[in-house]
Amino acid sequence: MLIAGCQSSSNPQVQARNHEFGCIAGTVGGAIVGGLIGSTIGAGSGAVLATAAGIGGGGYLGNRLACR
Repeated sequence: MLIAGCQSSSNPQVQARNHEFGCIAGTVGGAIVGGLIGSTIGAGSGAVLATAAGIGGGGYLGNRLACR
């Protein structure tokens, strides 16, 4: 029964929901990874700016990759 949940569905509503979930997961995952990478750069207020840029850039890149 668990394996049946992993099969793709031919139902358009289910496919749209799965695609939407993938887009959201890619965007959030990219923002998290970008924020972590950005936080390792700079010191003081520079680290805050680098983290913010990492979150924005990672979220954008994750969205573009996951929402094709």
